[in-house]
Amino acid sequence: MTEEIMKQDSLESAMLSQPEGVGPTLRRLREARQISQAEVSMRLKFSKRQLEALENEQWDDLPQGISLRGFVKNYARYLDADPDAMLTMLDSQIGPQQSAFGTVDRAGGLAGGASLDAGDEGVRRPWGWWVVIVVFVLVAAFYAIKRGWVPESWLIFDWLRSLRS
Repeated sequence: MTEEIMKQDSLESAMLSQPEGVGPTLRRLREARQISQAEVSMRLKFSKRQLEALENEQWDDLPQGISLRGFVKNYARYLDADPDAMLTMLDSQIGPQQSAFGTVDRAGGLAGGASLDAGDEGVRRPWGWWVVIVVFVLVAAFYAIKRGWVPESWLIFDWLRSLRS
């Protein structure tokens, strides 16, 4: 009995003496709940390779920015850990993350009043949809004129009146 207590005390002191980061903390929580990496992978829809990279803190093998923060936050929620504490720990390890729109603060919002304007990042404009809508409206208008659904007084051009016959 005394040996078990001594063994447990030595394990606890070894755990406290080792500086831990996000990865080892999440691994320890997962193992304490006796959950396999395969179960976590299936539940969170992240690959086993990504889970191993996070637990081993191989940051180059993981997505950066908001994706990494979301991954850590979801993993912490799944393990019933404090997501904010994990994100704070992540920020202290790798620094505040940069998104395409600005720096992300601990709460997950944009820091420093960064605007969501993408600026010169090549924003795609949906001009094609406008063309489709305009063509559809024109076809519908000509169909309505041809069917006689539009009053004669609305047809101010002679060529519109000629469409009716």
